[in-house]
Amino acid sequence: MHEYSRYIIRCLMGPLVFITLTLTGVIWLSQSLRFIDLIINKGLSAGTFFYLTMLLLPALLAIVLPVALFCAVLYVYNKLTMDSELVVLESAGLSRLALAAPALLVSAGVAVAGYAISLYLLPVTYREFKNMQSFIRNNYASLLLQEGVFNSPVDRLTVYIRSRDRDGTLRGILVHDARVPSRPSTMMAQEGQLIKGENGPRFVLRNGNRQEVSQKDRQLSLLNFERYDLDISLYAGNLESRTPEPEERFVSELLAGDPNKPEINQRLLAEAHQRLTWPLYGPAVALFGIGVLFSGQFSRRGQWKRLSAASLFAVGGMAAALAWRTMAAKYMIFIPVIYLNLLVMFGLGAWLLWRGQAGGRVQIPNGAPA
Repeated sequence: MHEYSRYIIRCLMGPLVFITLTLTGVIWLSQSLRFIDLIINKGLSAGTFFYLTMLLLPALLAIVLPVALFCAVLYVYNKLTMDSELVVLESAGLSRLALAAPALLVSAGVAVAGYAISLYLLPVTYREFKNMQSFIRNNYASLLLQEGVFNSPVDRLTVYIRSRDRDGTLRGILVHDARVPSRPSTMMAQEGQLIKGENGPRFVLRNGNRQEVSQKDRQLSLLNFERYDLDISLYAGNLESRTPEPEERFVSELLAGDPNKPEINQRLLAEAHQRLTWPLYGPAVALFGIGVLFSGQFSRRGQWKRLSAASLFAVGGMAAALAWRTMAAKYMIFIPVIYLNLLVMFGLGAWLLWRGQAGGRVQIPNGAPA
């Protein structure tokens, strides 16, 4: 590899990493705020919260990488133009295709990283995220029972606890169970725990009493107990019965479809084609950005018109790709459009670069050709 190529690659890597981390961090923070209630009001530990939200990072990186690459390419090549470095390199006999090669090499690396995320990391981490999210929603001990509050984890079941120990022991418990309207009952216990049994979660109460009023003669019956098991498994979600979302499936699973739910096969197919094409938008927008900057003569007077045009078209092309994916989830005819949109980006970028290669000339600040 030539020294100028290594130099341009080094110039690209800094902004690429910085923009990727910045955009990912901002989006991750905004997405994490949706789950902050799990810490403030639901008792979720900070470690579990960060682990849960960190599982979102591959999905965010898959979207951010092409955008970050495009911004880095425009920034670096415009800076090299304004500093006359590209002018010197072209005056030394380098073609514009040779000057574009480092960016195309970096974009190829970004595409490989994008495919690693899209084909493997995304389904693995998103499946873990959804499983953990479902588990948390059904973990009554840590989420649904708040101290000093009358909680209603399910319809017609009210639970009050005075305090919770670090080991999960609940103290000062009152439970009103009206799930059977003809036989409502109230239980009070000194302590208890929510445990996960073979058939689901169970509420284990210790050292208390159970009160029930007969609906016929309005007589109160009182039962003192040392241990009382309250089965709430029928009212908790079943993790095994959860249908995996398209983002949780590998591409082979998406293409095979779901024989149990054929109505979602169109969504699965659209997700598969989006996974196969989206990583290529990194090289596509990088090629287009370079093509726009190289489509005319190098000038230190500024290229804001070209930068604006390249940004609008690239953002529009990537937004269109996401829109076609949404349409393809409903109508089969839009699946070829997903690939057509990508080919248009590649074709236009290649044409602009070829045009710049064939007719571009360098200009120095006074306008005299170099």
